[in-house]
Amino acid sequence: MTTSKSIAVTPAGTTPTPAAAASKAAAKPVTVKSSAQKPTLAKKPAAKPTPRKAAVKKPAVKSAKTASPSKTVKVEKPKKPKLVRDSFTIPKLEYVVLEALKQRATKLTRSVKKSELLRAGIKALAALSDAAFLSALDRVPAIKTGRPASGK
Repeated sequence: MTTSKSIAVTPAGTTPTPAAAASKAAAKPVTVKSSAQKPTLAKKPAAKPTPRKAAVKKPAVKSAKTASPSKTVKVEKPKKPKLVRDSFTIPKLEYVVLEALKQRATKLTRSVKKSELLRAGIKALAALSDAAFLSALDRVPAIKTGRPASGK
């Protein structure tokens, strides 16, 4: 059976008064185990953590090749253009021409999408003179806008 006693701790060389000892004991109890206890095995000291090797910084020595006066300039990528999704009506015969142009590009080892063909056509029209542009527009018949009627 173990017993523990509470005593007040005071600075060396002073004797506490009973009231002071009681107030200090209530404020800060210190337990002292009696000597009648069984001796416990001494615990091994905790292993000290191995210190990490400090990062050794080598002095910065520039060679003649790297000591060029020009600094690396970060090249900004061009911003991607904002895309617009649109739908339109096209006559079946002109749609077939689009498919034929896609196959023609594939035979020339260049796969192409319909949207790429349309964009190439827009660039070709934009490069025409005003007279050639108007004659190209005159060769295209006007069609009724909107969705086609569902014909079963």
